[in-house]
Amino acid sequence: MKQLAFMYRAQLQWQPIAVMLNTVIIKLLSGLVVLLVLLSPSRSARGGDDEVDKIPTRYGMAAVLGNTFDPDDDINFVQLSGFVMWDYDKVWRHWAPEPLRFKVEGTAGLTTSPKTRGMASVGMMALYYLEFISNHRLNPYIEGGIGVIYTDFQVDGQGSRFNFNPQIGIGTEFKADSGPPYFGAVRLSHISNAGLHEDNRGMNSVIIMIGRFF
Repeated sequence: MKQLAFMYRAQLQWQPIAVMLNTVIIKLLSGLVVLLVLLSPSRSARGGDDEVDKIPTRYGMAAVLGNTFDPDDDINFVQLSGFVMWDYDKVWRHWAPEPLRFKVEGTAGLTTSPKTRGMASVGMMALYYLEFISNHRLNPYIEGGIGVIYTDFQVDGQGSRFNFNPQIGIGTEFKADSGPPYFGAVRLSHISNAGLHEDNRGMNSVIIMIGRFF
């Protein structure tokens, strides 16, 4: 009984810290998206709308491997992701940096441990190419955005299976000798309900993506 009482008190002490960490992560994710828009000079130097129209809409798919690290590190998952990416100005008709893109992404897959459960998400991302360090083979970028996700499982203290899913990441395109480029990325993914349910224990994961444009 003493051990159970100790574990209960420890859980009560951890809950405010967990809520604070979730709030900090969400603010960092939101701040990165704003930073993506502010980092670059105006794209007016590209020649206005005529130059914007030359940037093609792109499509791609990726294999996704993920592993949670908070609150537990025992949930592994695999997913398949598909996306479409536009020049930012084609979607949002206002000023934007030249290297900025807008991406809509859908993902579906399964957890592989500790049990097999389904999960699916849809979201939007802002992607910013780091042109100052790119070369003829590599085209690095950072990205950030938010979406909604359904998971056919819940961790302790998670009040809903439908949640918000902000993400940040860094990646690069690998230019092939022929055909569309490949790409790889690492993301930090956060899942929580933003306080819409009184139980809002978040779940944080590291994600690796390997894919190709087509």
